[in-house]
Amino acid sequence: MIKLDLNIAADSRYSFDRKRVKAALLKTLEEQGMFNGVVKISLSVVGDRKIRELELKYFKEDKVTDVLSFPLHEGEEMPEDFDGINLGDIVVCYPQAKRQAMQWNRIVDEEIEFLACHGLLHLLGIHHD
Repeated sequence: MIKLDLNIAADSRYSFDRKRVKAALLKTLEEQGMFNGVVKISLSVVGDRKIRELELKYFKEDKVTDVLSFPLHEGEEMPEDFDGINLGDIVVCYPQAKRQAMQWNRIVDEEIEFLACHGLLHLLGIHHD
């Protein structure tokens, strides 16, 4: 059984359905079939300026992006049997999510959910090209 310990930090002006995001992250973990026990994740929802600062500081690119992931166990094999693990941090840019939601004809909650799950896959070491 998976227990998700999700810490969400977001400015009050960035309104989104936190329960929906947590349920989607839990479903993604279950779909990956990797976890038993407690999984800890930190999710921050920030503005354009903060995501740009993080992108520049950690990835040397001066741009606004939609989601960043900061895994605590990058490059390490996940143990098959454990009581709990802190996977790391996911940072979602709310204004970018809002722009993308409009572009894809989705509601903002759907886009935040999608980006958080995308970030989680990166924390799990699943990357795209």
